[in-house]
Amino acid sequence: MKMTRKIKSFLLLLSSAALICDCVQRSYPSVNVPYGVKAAAYPGHVEIQWNDANGAEYILYSVENNRSREIAHVNKSPYLDFSIGGSTSERTLTYVLCPEGLDVSAFKDSTFLKANPRAESLRLEVEVPAMSDSLLLETVQEYTTRYFTDFAEPYSGLARERSNDRNADIVTIGGSGFGLMALIAAQQRGYISEEKAYSQYGKMLSFLDEVERFHGAWAHWYDADTRKPFSFSRFDDGGDLVETAFMAQGLLTLRQYLKEKRPDLSAKADKLWKEIEWDWYTKEGSDSLYWHWSKNHGWKMNHRIKGYDECFITYVLAASSPTHSIDAKVYESCYKTSSYYYNNKEYYGIPLTIGMEYGGPLFFTHYSFLGLDPRGLRDDLTDYYERGRAHSLIHYNYAIENPKGHKGLGENLWGFTSSDDPLVGYTSHHPYTDAENGTVSPTASASAIVYTPEESLKCIRHMYYDLGSKLFGPMGFYDAYNPSMAAGEQVVKSYLAIDQGPIACMIENYRSALLWELFMSSPEISEGLSKLSLTKE
Repeated sequence: MKMTRKIKSFLLLLSSAALICDCVQRSYPSVNVPYGVKAAAYPGHVEIQWNDANGAEYILYSVENNRSREIAHVNKSPYLDFSIGGSTSERTLTYVLCPEGLDVSAFKDSTFLKANPRAESLRLEVEVPAMSDSLLLETVQEYTTRYFTDFAEPYSGLARERSNDRNADIVTIGGSGFGLMALIAAQQRGYISEEKAYSQYGKMLSFLDEVERFHGAWAHWYDADTRKPFSFSRFDDGGDLVETAFMAQGLLTLRQYLKEKRPDLSAKADKLWKEIEWDWYTKEGSDSLYWHWSKNHGWKMNHRIKGYDECFITYVLAASSPTHSIDAKVYESCYKTSSYYYNNKEYYGIPLTIGMEYGGPLFFTHYSFLGLDPRGLRDDLTDYYERGRAHSLIHYNYAIENPKGHKGLGENLWGFTSSDDPLVGYTSHHPYTDAENGTVSPTASASAIVYTPEESLKCIRHMYYDLGSKLFGPMGFYDAYNPSMAAGEQVVKSYLAIDQGPIACMIENYRSALLWELFMSSPEISEGLSKLSLTKE
């Protein structure tokens, strides 16, 4: 049959319409493509990063076997995808960071990709490693160190007191001492380049040398903008000897690390250490060491440094000083005379030689030993490594017993110390006290890894693989977690320098003993330990 002219015209019209529709369907507008889009894979999560000054919203998809799955709507970089879970084998995963209003199927369309050549960067392929404890520790240490690199106050290089501080850029002396050691480990492991590390060390040492000091001691806090001391409390506006000790621990570790690499920076660290007038803080000759002195208030706070607690390192350093040393009688007459020094009781069948009931908060056994190696360190009362292990195991067993019946506590979730808290703000949690309200602090169990590797790894695995989507953020584990609270109220999403530092440092000491070896290589330290009748094997 011959086709009539009208039918031919009609079919031609339909064909043209279909072609037009196809062109419309396959014509894509220009889309917003952020810069710096990248993905990095870890044993239990993938981190997606991008730069977008406008804060545009994107939809993150995973793509597998030509099927896409929406993961989240995101507008803030980085985004950590914990939905992948851990696996015993390596995997290849594909992600698409899709601009709002655009269907993910467009990324399969050559027309779209031709119209938006930069859109290729929104499709990301990553190789996810198999689970292992070594990679897990690497992940936690690397992320935690970001607090002291990415989040450092840029002018001074020092550590900000906390991530949610309302008082502008307040930097902390003790936390920055911990940060110095975390940075050394970061440089050694390649988390930061030598150039960046040396630049930051230089900034820190210069700031420490330029700010006001109080007979060589630094204040607890400084305002980085004004470089003035920032009062910790009404009368605490001057020298803080304990915070200074935490800084000095870092300075000596840095001095030893840089002796051959950068002798100029090493010499600056040595100068700062030798200028600390530890003997002044005995009120110039008493049998006690005092925590605070202020040019405005003198010795008004009248706080004798007594233990056993986090202040042990203060006496070790004060006895070790080659320029302003204290007598051993100060240690014997002050630190060792508190009501919570001697113990000699058992808890859960575990003997505790010194320290308060149940050992107190776990930071007591972390802060002094980030550089000071407890292994084989002894006196006539205790073995300091075994004492730290006992303290940690007491906390572990307390969580298993869980006498208050808190949700979630047990062998996979334990560790109590001073930290932020979902209920009451910053407080000191430790066993059998009213403040123990079910809140665990990741720094407690993670930093105890040098004493209790098996028990700490149980907790770290659980906090990362099982709880990571809510408990692990851009700078590692958040500060506090209380599973007894309602959903959305369980986690305090803050970071504190004094909690992040011990995690990074103690994981490094567990992995390599680097910081212990550096600090203990200081010749003054062996002399100070001997003066205090402490032996080291």
